[in-house]
Amino acid sequence: MRRVKRSLRWVGRGMFVALAMATGWMPWGLPQARGAGPVTLAEFEAAFDSLARQKGKTNEPGRLRALFDLQWRQAMSDSPESATYNGYPEFNDRWQDLSPEAIRRQRVGLARTRSVLDGIDVAALDEDSRGYRDLFDAYLRLDEEGARFPSEYLLLNQLQGPQQEIAQTLGLMQATTGRGVEDVLARLGRVPRLLSQATNLLREGAAKGITPAQVTLRNVPEQVLALMPDDASKSPLLNPLSSLPSAATDAERAQWRSRALSTLTNEVYPALRDFHRFLTNHYLPAARTQLACVDLPDGRAWYEHRVRRITTTDLTPERIHEIGLAEVARIRGEMEALRVQVGFKGSLGEFFTHLRSDPAFFHETGTALLAGYRDISKRVDGGLPRLFGKLPRLPYGVQPIPSYSERSQTTAYYQPGSLTAGRPGNFHANTYNLRMRPKWEMEALTLHEAVPGHHLQIALAQEVEGAPEFQRHAETTAFVEGWALYAESLGPDLGMYQDPYSRFGQLTYEMWRAIRLVLDTGIHAKGWSRDQAIRYFLANAGKTEHDVVVEVDRYIVWPGQALAYKVGQLKIRELRTRAEQRLGARFDLRRFHDALLARGALPLTILERRMNAWIAAEER
Repeated sequence: MRRVKRSLRWVGRGMFVALAMATGWMPWGLPQARGAGPVTLAEFEAAFDSLARQKGKTNEPGRLRALFDLQWRQAMSDSPESATYNGYPEFNDRWQDLSPEAIRRQRVGLARTRSVLDGIDVAALDEDSRGYRDLFDAYLRLDEEGARFPSEYLLLNQLQGPQQEIAQTLGLMQATTGRGVEDVLARLGRVPRLLSQATNLLREGAAKGITPAQVTLRNVPEQVLALMPDDASKSPLLNPLSSLPSAATDAERAQWRSRALSTLTNEVYPALRDFHRFLTNHYLPAARTQLACVDLPDGRAWYEHRVRRITTTDLTPERIHEIGLAEVARIRGEMEALRVQVGFKGSLGEFFTHLRSDPAFFHETGTALLAGYRDISKRVDGGLPRLFGKLPRLPYGVQPIPSYSERSQTTAYYQPGSLTAGRPGNFHANTYNLRMRPKWEMEALTLHEAVPGHHLQIALAQEVEGAPEFQRHAETTAFVEGWALYAESLGPDLGMYQDPYSRFGQLTYEMWRAIRLVLDTGIHAKGWSRDQAIRYFLANAGKTEHDVVVEVDRYIVWPGQALAYKVGQLKIRELRTRAEQRLGARFDLRRFHDALLARGALPLTILERRMNAWIAAEER
């Protein structure tokens, strides 16, 4: 998966708040984005009012683009972490405001945005503007539908929340200038306020019965403690100060480090200890024992909305469950055939046990594991021009998952880079407990997380010429994760899966995503227990038991998110088959891939319309 990062970083944010800040001109009285300083709420409101009053007084494509820019800018004012994440430093000295007033203001702002958008004369738009208007409208409608659900109360679980985001966001900051250092120090000093606001939200959510499932929270207090080593100078919260301005004097560097250490020990550590006590003594004991999203207030409607939002389709949970069962049966048949091919005499279940337990399938050190991933990545790089006419400029690297979160994290994730910030993308691999990281899964995982999966698609999206910023950084999960799962199937074209066990790893990963359709809907719509989900997973995939437990707990706390992978992959595969059948000998896989990725991540309904038009054009 990609590091989720915005639409799921803190669940209270909507689609637009989950995106990044515009870089272009800012009309209607707002100062320019870069280096302009924060914009007040009154300035934003005045800018929206001015934009609405321009109806009939200016060209509509320009007014529409101004709306895109303005909404984007406000989104990043509301979500400074996302601005940092995408390489725009304007709000680097602060955190998201989690106060009730800020949350109310974000919901009210949806109606203001809708009013301006509906005032745009669609007939006066050119084709490109109309296409981006439809995208913007689709995202806005999802936010409007979701505004009824109090997702801000679910800001913390084992995979997300302040205990994860504080270190990760600070780690993305660059303290190579005096301003950069001061931003780090200011943001560090505002951690206590952030934790206080988070505590208030979590306390209120617990009082209303809106919490994650208790069983999934067992490692969260430990994650908080990992931010507070006895030697405060070794806290991951100080990582951004490891590279101070080269032009600074030794005295200046010493002063900055002293200020940071003082803030950390005298202000941040006490706040973290308070947060740890609250979680341990109050929040975890009060957390609900039920698992399902449908058990929350208005939970069935909430889950159905999550499914629509994540898949960008009208598929019901029941239909998705049926698709999952059919895919599990199909892939299991392919696994049985491969078991016979390698000469294993036992049952498929016994073959799974063999794959999970034979020491020959595992690296002995984390260094060797990471080296293996880097070797695979470089071999894949060389084959990409055979499948793509356009490749991204942004490089990527392979890094370990940080130790403070590795125990509760999944096998790997991708963290996007930023051309604007000069930061490469990174494929993060989990080196915790190496007997859970088999070699046979490494090729498929690399294809998914790095190239031609997440890195290639997300980096290319950032380079789409003429696209508004909301589309350059869109994280339409069904497209992004569907593409990455589809990318795993490109292994044979790239010289991968020569070893039948690696091919079995690819089948295991596809089975893993098919199982998600069954388990996510099973848990949240059909009343499946956690143990039932774990048993089903173990019976149908070669994943290790620890990985299975981590995965099932992920499905519990992120309802609907796991559906995106297989739903998106099936749609992309359907579109490719349609193109192959209609174009015959004229079908060019490089052109198909380039067309598919040309506009960044799209809702699947809009993607299908675009690709149908591309096929029709190729036929002429």
